[in-house]
Amino acid sequence: MSTPPLPNQIADELAAMRQALALAEQAIGLSDPNPRVGCLIVAADGRVLGAGHTQAAGQAHAEVMALRDAAARGADVRGATAYVTLEPCSHHGRTPPCCDALIAAGLGRVVAAVGDPNPLVAGQGMARLRAAGIAAETGLLADEARELNIGFFSRMQRGRPFVRLKIAASLDGRTALLNGASQWITAEAARSDGHAWRKRAGAVLSGIGTVRDDDPRLDVRLVETARQPLRVVIDSRLETPVSARLLPPPGQVLIYAAVPAGSRPDLQAAGAEIASLPGPGGKVDLAAALADLGARGINELHVEAGHKLNGSLLREGLVDELLVYLAPKLLGQGREMAAFGPLESLKDALQWRWLDCRPVGQDLRLRARPA
Repeated sequence: MSTPPLPNQIADELAAMRQALALAEQAIGLSDPNPRVGCLIVAADGRVLGAGHTQAAGQAHAEVMALRDAAARGADVRGATAYVTLEPCSHHGRTPPCCDALIAAGLGRVVAAVGDPNPLVAGQGMARLRAAGIAAETGLLADEARELNIGFFSRMQRGRPFVRLKIAASLDGRTALLNGASQWITAEAARSDGHAWRKRAGAVLSGIGTVRDDDPRLDVRLVETARQPLRVVIDSRLETPVSARLLPPPGQVLIYAAVPAGSRPDLQAAGAEIASLPGPGGKVDLAAALADLGARGINELHVEAGHKLNGSLLREGLVDELLVYLAPKLLGQGREMAAFGPLESLKDALQWRWLDCRPVGQDLRLRARPA
């Protein structure tokens, strides 16, 4: 029988994995479509020998970055413990398997926060480590690690991105005046916070109504980022004007339509990719669009749309999280958060559970997920 760990050992292990999670957060806006992973290599006496996080796709993963850091410090990692926020990969993708790098370096133990949901890994990474004589364990701060890569888990397990619907509204739930004016209901701090959530996403999606009314860029400007998310427009009849501000680079633009893609060569000449996914009623098949985004490697999808598209996504059960900013204003008559219904009974209401509620500047940020 193995001896149970002492309280101090448990505290040290939790601290090490929390450091690894902090490293993984540095991969937000950088590593997509790969997961955000951090790795901390610790000696038996508690000294940190190396640290790293996943780089851009095609570049080094967290484990390799940590090993490189240890080598740069002149540290000997043989027999040390690696704390990794996701099971080390065991397959050849754009880079060689991280398992092989850890085995070759002579690590004595690997602690992974959570298993890799990628079917190409799915436990094989830990099994390969054990087969090489390395102690391998999973499950330390698993919930935190899964949350950090909630989009990657969604894409691997459901074949579609994790959909986060962002709404900026007044205290009485209005997202715009009746004439469409909506800039700006919330203050600058909330808008900057919203851009930090855009940065998390592989793609930012809106509808043709918002493109016409607000002419948004749909990019990340108010926080620093290493890459721009894909900009996506749901435009059933291909009415996006070629002058739309979202079309110029940097970043790419994808328009989903219900009509043939070749009907707007001017948009294609402006750099937009057009994908035709017709659904019922001459509208874009939204579920098919999400599946297509998953196939394109989009982990998290950030939606900033109007009340009609919001309502369609909610009605079809395609929203995984609500990100709502409430301003301390009353607008009276205006556009609602989402157009769906009418419902016949209160029991037919869409049920949500609160995740988080906090002030952001002078506004309030609410997060909720389906109950």
